[in-house]
Amino acid sequence: MEFDYSYDLVIVGSGGGGMTASLVAKQAGLDVLVIEKTEYYGGSTALSGGGLWIPDNFLLEKAGIDDSYEKAKQYMASTVGDRVPVEKQEAFLKEAPKMVEWLRDNAGMKFLYVQGYSDYHPDEPGGIAEGRGLEPKPFNGRKLKNDFQFLRPPSIEAPLGIAFTISDYHDLGMITSTWKGKYVALKTGIKTIFNLLFGIKYLALGRALIARLRFAMKKQNIPLWLQVPFKELILETNKVVGIIAEKEGKEIKVEAKKGVLFAAGGFPHNLEMRKKYQPHPISIEWSSASPGNTGDAILAGIQVGAAVDLMDDAWWGPSSLPPEEPVFFHVGERGYPGGIMVNKEGKRFTNEAASYVVVVHEMYEKHSEENPHIPCYFIFDQRFRGKYMFGLTFPYMKFPQKYYDAGYVKKAETIAQLAKDIGVNVKNLEKTIDRYNEFALSGKDQDFGKGDNAYDNFYGDPKVKPNPNLAPLKKPPYYAVEFYPGDLGTKGGLVTNEYAQVLRKNGSIIEGLYATGNSMASVMGNIYPGPGSAVGSTMTFGYIAAKHVIEKK
Repeated sequence: MEFDYSYDLVIVGSGGGGMTASLVAKQAGLDVLVIEKTEYYGGSTALSGGGLWIPDNFLLEKAGIDDSYEKAKQYMASTVGDRVPVEKQEAFLKEAPKMVEWLRDNAGMKFLYVQGYSDYHPDEPGGIAEGRGLEPKPFNGRKLKNDFQFLRPPSIEAPLGIAFTISDYHDLGMITSTWKGKYVALKTGIKTIFNLLFGIKYLALGRALIARLRFAMKKQNIPLWLQVPFKELILETNKVVGIIAEKEGKEIKVEAKKGVLFAAGGFPHNLEMRKKYQPHPISIEWSSASPGNTGDAILAGIQVGAAVDLMDDAWWGPSSLPPEEPVFFHVGERGYPGGIMVNKEGKRFTNEAASYVVVVHEMYEKHSEENPHIPCYFIFDQRFRGKYMFGLTFPYMKFPQKYYDAGYVKKAETIAQLAKDIGVNVKNLEKTIDRYNEFALSGKDQDFGKGDNAYDNFYGDPKVKPNPNLAPLKKPPYYAVEFYPGDLGTKGGLVTNEYAQVLRKNGSIIEGLYATGNSMASVMGNIYPGPGSAVGSTMTFGYIAAKHVIEKK
């Protein structure tokens, strides 16, 4: 076959996993190409919080946190269990800390430890209440020069270009309660003014992570082709030897002498696939993932005989649909004291402050036509509204009128009227709130254990006693917002081994084909072990894939 272009490694997708793999392969002397179907690079990683869940990492040791490979393996065994082969789990645990050290030493990457951001199941054997999460150090996007304009923009533009780290977001949520919250708000405001005056493009979260990776790629002259959609794999004697893509409206054939790496995300924006594989009701409108994630790589893998797994699962999270704005993925609000989630019967059904994946699993497991949980309702009072953020609406700020006009926010002076407005049983909702208020006063949620562990407490209010996640709903007016089972991306994909090689249904290897991130069946199984599990694993298996390609003869 005649090829239009030839490289050692061709990477499909420009998120954290693909970029990490490109840097590792290039440093080893390989010719590398990264292609991206959309007009922006960064994928869902750029839209994420930018956190990386990396057990036993170098910053944990520096912070004096007791962690080890053995402890992390115990935690994975108690959470992920046998849903994922142990060899794959062990590969992640061994290589993840090496990956971040490699990026630090060879790509100029800088990371911060997100202190106190607990593992999502800290009470399980091997769990760490102080957390294992890292995040990128903020970055000045101006360093990217012309390439800055092609960095995937945030789904929701913060006013005046305000940017904050994961730790800052946590503290900003407590702006009315703690001096640290007030300090971080002041610091963020001053920094924003400074950046505006001097033209600094201050980046944090996922965009900072991608910008740093892209900056390193530019230094290494690694080609990144935008608006070049992948079409299909090229095989010779059952081995992947290249790809067909579309460039400037023309079909091109690209040779991949050592391998093709799929790092193209999952299928959150492919409605046909979601209806086929995932629980119902389902919608692509509820997803916060990159719009380019339509399952192209997974479908191409299936076409050449690859096995798939975990297709019914996702990196779920309760999400709302504000009018004229992108879907909003709710993290902190569910942990703030004084907010509850109820089903159509007006009853609580979960620990609202639990990991977002756990909460949505509960929504689906308990949903029925007789007792709908999708959508459910997040209910809070004026005390909550005055003290905490909701979405990007800060305390003391009024909700935009369009929120009320569109019915996104319902507001009423009594619980009974609010129940009627959202169509739930009045007596049930009144009893639910009365019972919850009793729990708040005693400090013990006897129904769902809200506030009983370190992860819940991370987004709690330390000034609220005796439980930082519980406060009564007593101050009118009362508010309600519909929550849907949103996601940060799908979890299911191509089955891979511990080297990120794609496998057939019989367990044999498809030579020359690798996958990482949401293009592969997640190493985390049905669980979300800690903050940054998705990004941490895609970068780790991108690193693993590149190392395996390098070592091939």
